Amino acid sequence: MSKTRVLTGITTSGTPHLGNYVGAIRPALASAQRPDVENFYFLADLHALVKCGDPARVQRSTLEIAATWLACGLDVGKNWFYRQSDIPEIPELTWFLTCVAGKGLLNRAHAYKAAVDKNRADGVDDDAGIHAGLFMYPVLMAADILIFNAHKVPVGRDQVQHIEMARDFGQRFNHLYGEHFTLPEAVIDENVATLPGLDGRKMSKSYDNTIPLFAPRAELKKLIAGILTDSRAPGEPKDSDGSAVFQLYQAFASREETAAFAQAFADGIGWGEAKQTLFERIDAEVAPLRENYNSLMAKPAEIEAILRDGAVRLRQAHATPTLARLREAVGLRDLSSVAVAAGDRIAKPAASQVPTFKQYREADGKFYFKLVQGERVMLQSIGFDSPRDAGARVAAIKHGEVGDAGSDFRLGDGVTADEVNAALEAFVAAQLDDKS
Repeated sequence: MSKTRVLTGITTSGTPHLGNYVGAIRPALASAQRPDVENFYFLADLHALVKCGDPARVQRSTLEIAATWLACGLDVGKNWFYRQSDIPEIPELTWFLTCVAGKGLLNRAHAYKAAVDKNRADGVDDDAGIHAGLFMYPVLMAADILIFNAHKVPVGRDQVQHIEMARDFGQRFNHLYGEHFTLPEAVIDENVATLPGLDGRKMSKSYDNTIPLFAPRAELKKLIAGILTDSRAPGEPKDSDGSAVFQLYQAFASREETAAFAQAFADGIGWGEAKQTLFERIDAEVAPLRENYNSLMAKPAEIEAILRDGAVRLRQAHATPTLARLREAVGLRDLSSVAVAAGDRIAKPAASQVPTFKQYREADGKFYFKLVQGERVMLQSIGFDSPRDAGARVAAIKHGEVGDAGSDFRLGDGVTADEVNAALEAFVAAQLDDKS
């Protein structure tokens, strides 16, 4: 029976925090117990370079995150555990995908758009201070996923767009070079996807509002005591919806404990008591893991050896043979295998290439189609809400029900209506030839 491949990564740009544990590490370790799942866990140190220019911090963070996975019980003998930069096939695949990635799609990536919007608000050039690493981040993430043909990728809701982009890049590569990539699916746990931080916003290193996962007991208590709350006094009913204290507790408690805590909110529990309850609940789960973590952090050479061994085995089993097939697919081949007679030339593509329809999904969630002839886009559709609607329109066009440009499609740049009609006639003729 084939196993479902699940891939999880954490960027090595900071100290692991409760959000990492609840949102990624804990559910990933639960997945590791399933016999029908093949798990890939990696330290995304190449991604760290996009937003962290401190080499010492990247190194320290890599050690801390590796120690965290191990302290929490990851079995490296039954699961793939590796450092991203130890797999050179990943950046090589990134380039292959770069050559099929649409710039228009990358322009719409959330992180890049946010940086551009900030520059516009500040009255500076759109791309001021934006390096190509930020722009190409989604392509590297796609390579992380596609190189191992992962079926599922657990992510926060803010990362879903990147999974959709990975699907798009993989689909385009498959169309050009044959079926090589599995198209991944995003997996979101709605209860923990956006764990709140000290200020109520999503817990994130970017906001500096995190609670370190293995902070000493006294520091953990102090941090929890500093969580932002409203001014309601003890005895006043409190709203659990939107409360960072309640959401954090819910992420660590059972259903029964959560229900009891919600009742305490309704009964007017004081914020000090609520935070003490939260602290005790988190520390009960984290304390034994903290001891393992501190022991591992004292042995960095052992962690390094584990990561290197994981990378060697993973490259042999997956990455190296996969890249060999992809290099062959794109034409990076052994020249000795080509028999060329004197005077031979590379054949030029036929002047009249058979038109074809392509259907695909964009990052906006809508479904599109286009008629292409060689490199030329003859017509381009608007977005449809479902693939069935897009497919029905393609079927209608194939049967001669073209309609007027501007309704639900437009002509390609420099393309005339006569050229579109000729392309459609050629498409129909080719279909008939295939059937005869």
